[in-house]
Amino acid sequence: MTTPKIIACIPARYASSRFKAKLMQPLGSKSVIRHTYDNTLATGLFAQVIVITDSELIYNEITQYGGTAIMSIALHESGSDRIAEAVASLDVDIIINVQGDEPFVQKQPLQELITCMVKNRDVQVASLMLATTNEALIQNPNEAKVVIDVNNNAILMSRSPIPYILNPEAELTYYLHIGVYGYTKAALLQFSKWPLSPLENAEKLEQLRFIQNGMPIKMVLTTHYNGIAIDVPSDLIQAEKILTNQP
Repeated sequence: MTTPKIIACIPARYASSRFKAKLMQPLGSKSVIRHTYDNTLATGLFAQVIVITDSELIYNEITQYGGTAIMSIALHESGSDRIAEAVASLDVDIIINVQGDEPFVQKQPLQELITCMVKNRDVQVASLMLATTNEALIQNPNEAKVVIDVNNNAILMSRSPIPYILNPEAELTYYLHIGVYGYTKAALLQFSKWPLSPLENAEKLEQLRFIQNGMPIKMVLTTHYNGIAIDVPSDLIQAEKILTNQP
């Protein structure tokens, strides 16, 4: 069995409806996107790390420090669509999509995702989830929740607190979806050919396109994730506190 070529791609759109230009916001001595790029590169897990962006500002922010970036050609519905355009001509087997607004990227959860795909060659798409009892996170629409089947494949993801508890005696676990994806190149290119799905359009969660088109998403349970996504200005304040407390 040949060793697959694995790269990381960081989709980096400049505009954001909830927090304008969030990836270029300063966080300590670097921008958010540079923290994400540098920390992904530092894991040592990837043959290449590429930022894929629609913004010359972000492109220059990465390349001026010796990083690798690609400018998107077309407009895209999602980060996955943006990555699909960029990797179509690349010799690669597995692509890990690291969200540009995750400045505290860590090696362990990315390794868990890669291990899942390398050991299970039938898995075409995989992602991460985290068990939680935090009611504020469960109710927060900025946090996607996921429900899984007995094989740890995603049944549904939603910004709503799913599942709904009608029976207070039921024993269940809430899982937060962590927006890091792994795909085979073939699965990603197929994704980009499907139209925007109704659920995806309603929830603005790109992974729902896979589910509605019948392609399983294998969910990998991690206990090592303690990062933060920069979705709104208050998240940046929290990220600054985390950065200050780091060694």
